[in-house]
Amino acid sequence: MRKNILFILGAAAGACLTLLVTTPQGALSVSIARAAVGADAYSQLNLFGEVFERVRADYVEKPDDSALVEGAINGMVTALDPHSRYMNDKAWKDMQETTHGEFGGLGIEVMMENGLVKVVAPMDDTPAAKAGILSGDLITQIDDDQVQGLTLEQAVNKMKGPVDTQTKLKIQRKGADKLIEVTVKREIIRVRPVTFHTEGGDIGYIRITSFNEQTTDGLQKAIADISKQIPQDKLAGYVVDLRNNPGGLLDQAVSVSSTFMARGEVVSTRGRTPEETQRFTAHGGDLTKGKPLVVLINGGAASASEIVAGALHDHKRATLIGTRSFGKGSVQTIIPLGSGNGALALTTARYFTPSGHSIQAQGVKPDIEVLQTVPDELKDRAELKGEASMRGHLAAEGAEATGSQSYVPPSEKDDKALAVAYNFLHGVMVNADVPPAPKATVPN
Repeated sequence: MRKNILFILGAAAGACLTLLVTTPQGALSVSIARAAVGADAYSQLNLFGEVFERVRADYVEKPDDSALVEGAINGMVTALDPHSRYMNDKAWKDMQETTHGEFGGLGIEVMMENGLVKVVAPMDDTPAAKAGILSGDLITQIDDDQVQGLTLEQAVNKMKGPVDTQTKLKIQRKGADKLIEVTVKREIIRVRPVTFHTEGGDIGYIRITSFNEQTTDGLQKAIADISKQIPQDKLAGYVVDLRNNPGGLLDQAVSVSSTFMARGEVVSTRGRTPEETQRFTAHGGDLTKGKPLVVLINGGAASASEIVAGALHDHKRATLIGTRSFGKGSVQTIIPLGSGNGALALTTARYFTPSGHSIQAQGVKPDIEVLQTVPDELKDRAELKGEASMRGHLAAEGAEATGSQSYVPPSEKDDKALAVAYNFLHGVMVNADVPPAPKATVPN
């Protein structure tokens, strides 16, 4: 039996992860394992053993055996793809803590890029956001320690600490002449995954920032409160904003989709063999009673967000507005390795929208593409390269697509995509900023 969860790595490492959690299979015998591994592989394992013993015996200082083994495991797993990784016991507990929606820290979603910690996005109303940390910033130093050479988990752990203590960060920002120094006071980070308000007396706006254990409850409360504020006969519809949402739990992606769908498939996952295919369907019914729905996406919407957007689009339940999503369409299975040994997050499958479209390295295209007006100082960081640009990513089934605008104006009055969404629900179409069609390619 496997408990299915999706956890977006955005809060810990990289764009996102779709995770399936399985219990340890400790009963596997050595003979079965050897039958599955060729003789050549075992000769390579013998080579590893020889190198391991040589390092233990001859390195200039006595090495820590557990650190050597953990480093070897990390090297093996991270060589597979950007989302497979080994979590030691502390990292595994931290990930479980994050999915509960409350943890200590600065409030930034980060990934590793070229040996540095890259800020995917500061979370709303957190110390990082208040300190002026921006998407695309590269953290080069944490207190007195250089980030270069640290694993992502090590860097994240250095940014965590007791509440009300401070950490100093040095940041490399594109366009800045020198490193920026920022002092941030740590707080308990309570991820509030759903916020909402009414607009113009006839539209409900709902923003979902992450998919943790509290998301569906928060969404249902938002819909109930909007229904109290706007009578059904006056309610023109809902706008669900998934922009820059890096993902979260798979069961929450399914239940969020179910909140707007009466029935039907939400997502399927397909592994190496047909027997590994799993299908997840809507349950619970449409709480919005079929009211018109617009979903906002952009280059920072990934994984669980893409599952929701893809499902609602394929079932013709929602109109998608914005820019193409990130394109993270692979599934990681979390395999706990026993008490004190942490867990392995291993890419085991791709996920597909109900129509059979693989999002991997392609993303979800909006029905109406709207580009924002980006301030000059942010133009170099307004576009995310997406999954297709990540080194070692799984290949797409078809042409890959990279680069999509991820900028969201801080003020709603400047938000072109949101304005188009409101007009659409009012039955008014405006001229969106759609880029010119690409020129026809010529064989050469």
